[in-house]
Amino acid sequence: MNKKLLAVAIAASAFGTQAVAVELYNNDGSTFSMGGHVSVNVNGSEAEDASVGTNSPRINFGATQDLGNGFTAEAKGEWDLNLLENSDESFTTRLGYIGVTHAEYGSTYVGTQWAPFYDVAGVTDLPIAFANDFLYTGDDFAKTGQTRADNMVSYRNGMDFGNAGALNVGIGWQGTADSKTATGITEYSDRVQFALSYAIMGANLGYAYSTGDVKGLGGASGALDYHVFSAAYGSYGNGLYLAGVYQLSEDKYVTREESDSYELIAAYALANSLNLSVNYETVEITEKVANTKSTDREELALQAEHHFTSKFVGYTGYQFDLKSEDGYTSDDKWVIGARYYL
Repeated sequence: MNKKLLAVAIAASAFGTQAVAVELYNNDGSTFSMGGHVSVNVNGSEAEDASVGTNSPRINFGATQDLGNGFTAEAKGEWDLNLLENSDESFTTRLGYIGVTHAEYGSTYVGTQWAPFYDVAGVTDLPIAFANDFLYTGDDFAKTGQTRADNMVSYRNGMDFGNAGALNVGIGWQGTADSKTATGITEYSDRVQFALSYAIMGANLGYAYSTGDVKGLGGASGALDYHVFSAAYGSYGNGLYLAGVYQLSEDKYVTREESDSYELIAAYALANSLNLSVNYETVEITEKVANTKSTDREELALQAEHHFTSKFVGYTGYQFDLKSEDGYTSDDKWVIGARYYL
């Protein structure tokens, strides 16, 4: 696998981090860099008055070391920043891993990291304001490895077929973990996942699968499975970009629910660095016991992002709540803000 293909294989890390790092040190095969971003906005909705908010501000530090014979060691730590309130928890962990990469043998990472599953699922998770909420549902998404994954060992590699395209493969394993809530403890057994994608002529097709047992309240337990399919064309922020994601979630015992989640995005970046996008998301839940089907959410967002410089971005968006079930009150949302990349 050549270095260009390796970059493609792990490109999903850019989906979630949109990283812009500044190299602070580079000498004798060692580098050290700092990155992240700060975002502030004014936002509101039909249900709530306008307020000052933020959008996942973070800071990270990364280091690499040339090990010789084509191997490179890498370490990274990233933390959420609490910008708006005085708090004892000013920093919370987003990423923390050590890895080794090789142009031919692939890359291996250990720690809290972006999962191979997200290599496939993250192709629509790109606008700053509104995108891919279903991947981050609840507090345990990092324990199931849909986006960032806690306690994971991962491996990625790929094959370059020249004009015939490139095949990328990723696998991941997570150890056991518990999640404590006010109502009890949810126990996650070790989980495994794999991801497969094929890129050719600006298009990318992908599939990923994640599985592992979960033990919930009352001792009920069973497999919690995720299947995700994606397709994308182009590069977000560079002309036309089209992408879609479908995720099937199957809780085979604990809650005995299935959910079908969809996200579609169409974006076009103008030559003046104005990027316009529209995205649609819906989640439908089927309760197996009651044999009922309902819409958990259905939303359409119009968004705009403008790069005033490479580090300073203004953004705005309006999200229409399209859910229309009996007794439901819609809650349209809006936001206008700015992001500065460190």
